[in-house]
Amino acid sequence: MSDDARRIVLERVARATAEVRDDDPQAAHAALAREYRQGDDLDAAARLDLLEARLVDYGVDVVRTRAGDLASVLSAELTRRRARRVVVPEGAPDAWIAAAQGRVRVPDDADPTVLDDADATLTGCAVAVADTGSIVLDGGPGQGRRAATLVPDVHLCVVPASRVVGLVPEAVARLHDAVAAGAPLTWISGPSATSDIELIRVAGVHGPRTLVAFLVRDA
Repeated sequence: MSDDARRIVLERVARATAEVRDDDPQAAHAALAREYRQGDDLDAAARLDLLEARLVDYGVDVVRTRAGDLASVLSAELTRRRARRVVVPEGAPDAWIAAAQGRVRVPDDADPTVLDDADATLTGCAVAVADTGSIVLDGGPGQGRRAATLVPDVHLCVVPASRVVGLVPEAVARLHDAVAAGAPLTWISGPSATSDIELIRVAGVHGPRTLVAFLVRDA
């Protein structure tokens, strides 16, 4: 589309909507009726159980652990996966760095070809939704950039219990500041997969073939 054509289209849209625009869009948004559920009535333990059930249904490998045991559990999983080159983002907690000792640590801002040679990526998350089994990354500390979680074939994701919410509206509320700052959000619901025209499911097409979620009970 040329610049002139774009200008003409936008001018027509502006004229067509001139009489229906809100003087204060933020106030109008806040005044919208929200009759959907905005919170659940589950306790923390039940919420974790529901998240695990959803993740397992999606084909995610789930590991339950305590905060104090996380380093050894992560190290054991990396060994089991034969991961020698591991992407560990900046801002990762000491426990994750300790788990990756003895392995080549690949920076999350590495070139895609270097990321492709990595055996696994180890990240945290911004929030997880029990009701949908979704894990959300916003590029914050310990999460790295999006490419680092999409290129390697195995994604190990640490999900603290404090970051698990019941419903999507709760997750959206928690992500408000990240969205306002323009952070890229990655919503993950199971390992990457797609189906061809014959409906044959193929894993690992647009992201990691394997997703391992570590559900961590906080200390």
